[in-house]
Amino acid sequence: MNELKGKNVLVFAGPDFEDRELFYPYYRFKEAGASVKVAGLGAPEYLGKCGVPITVDGRYEDFSGQKWDLVLIPGGWAPDKIRMNPSALEIVRSALRQDAVVAAICHAGWVLCSANVLEGRKVTSYMAIKDDMIHAGADWVNEEVVLDRSGKAGTGTIVTSRTPDDLPAFTSQIIALFAKVPIEV
Repeated sequence: MNELKGKNVLVFAGPDFEDRELFYPYYRFKEAGASVKVAGLGAPEYLGKCGVPITVDGRYEDFSGQKWDLVLIPGGWAPDKIRMNPSALEIVRSALRQDAVVAAICHAGWVLCSANVLEGRKVTSYMAIKDDMIHAGADWVNEEVVLDRSGKAGTGTIVTSRTPDDLPAFTSQIIALFAKVPIEV
């Protein structure tokens, strides 16, 4: 299982992240051989909504300007705080300009809205932020996992899902992008 060997992954964290949406892909990506770093807003550790802690490797500012193959944004309440961090938003925009993958699940769509990267993109999210996604220019659909490749260089790939129940399809779709193996979703 080395589908992500040599790939650099940045995971976003903040207060009250959705535990399952951070840890499930975090460990799956490590298992697949990726080098995984966790960025935060300034505290050295955050608690998820269920109380599971994550220690971060640095602040968003520390990781801005670096090249990432994949940026993962879990949901929960953290995205509402992360979306106010200019460096986090620039990491998302930069990753997409460099044709990387940005993966967002549940409320993480708020970060994509604030990064202004949704115009004309097909996405999904938790139902409660559907209107936010649409107002940011997205084509919102109610599907388990949505893969959007606009086809133009410098626009990257966005993978989105709705809830923790979608994690198997979400994580499998992301890994399949790097493994170059098509999957059924």
